[in-house]
Amino acid sequence: MAEWRVARAPYYLAVGDEVAQFRAAHALRLPLLLKGPAGCGKTRFVEHMAHALGLPLVTVACHEDMTAGDLLGRWLIDADGTRWQDGPLTLAVRHGGLCYLDELIEARPDALTVLHPLADTRRVLPLERNGELLAAHPRFQLVVSYNPQPGRDLRPATRQRLVALAFTPPPVVAEVAIVVHESGLAHEAAMRLVGLAERTRALDAEAAEALSTRMLVRTAQLMVQGLAPRWACELALVQAWSDAPERVQALRALVDALYP
Repeated sequence: MAEWRVARAPYYLAVGDEVAQFRAAHALRLPLLLKGPAGCGKTRFVEHMAHALGLPLVTVACHEDMTAGDLLGRWLIDADGTRWQDGPLTLAVRHGGLCYLDELIEARPDALTVLHPLADTRRVLPLERNGELLAAHPRFQLVVSYNPQPGRDLRPATRQRLVALAFTPPPVVAEVAIVVHESGLAHEAAMRLVGLAERTRALDAEAAEALSTRMLVRTAQLMVQGLAPRWACELALVQAWSDAPERVQALRALVDALYP
């Protein structure tokens, strides 16, 4: 599992007790749900904790076509005959480490169901295709994430097996520090960008519709690359934020006011 280790410490700025809470959940091997809007730092946090704990990190980007077999593994045919190949979840369960299922809610129901015996006190993974009942490695922990939106939620049978950490966009001071560190943009310029994001967050009832920290970092990187601020915002904020003409126009007006 050496190839799955996070080689270098990722930059992560804690904004609360999330590190201590993760460590407590890991000590008990409790499956952990990270919920929050896109681009607010959930994946970076998992990478940070995997490195801090010295654990391999197996990440799966869930999608609507993902089946249980994609997680568990399958039989393959090669020159020597047939052989079983572990899927990413099975690999982490067998050898230990964090298995991070990003945007779990996108997966098909059968993919969610296979997690149930693994996420409760049994900590086992039934591999029906090869007749194995795999007990989880002592250092295995399941971590999942999703972006809450109206009409999208995990089924109670899945959700109630997890402990949960809620993520929101970081406070202004922390977000400015993140933008500066990740891009090299000057502090004052980063303040202006974060101020722009704060205005969109105040206007939107749903955090999922607001500008994310990730979007701000990319905008700042384009500015440092030499792109004019208005064009950097157009590329990484305005056009990336929405396709709805009224939303594009509203954000562009804010950008034009900020960078006349």
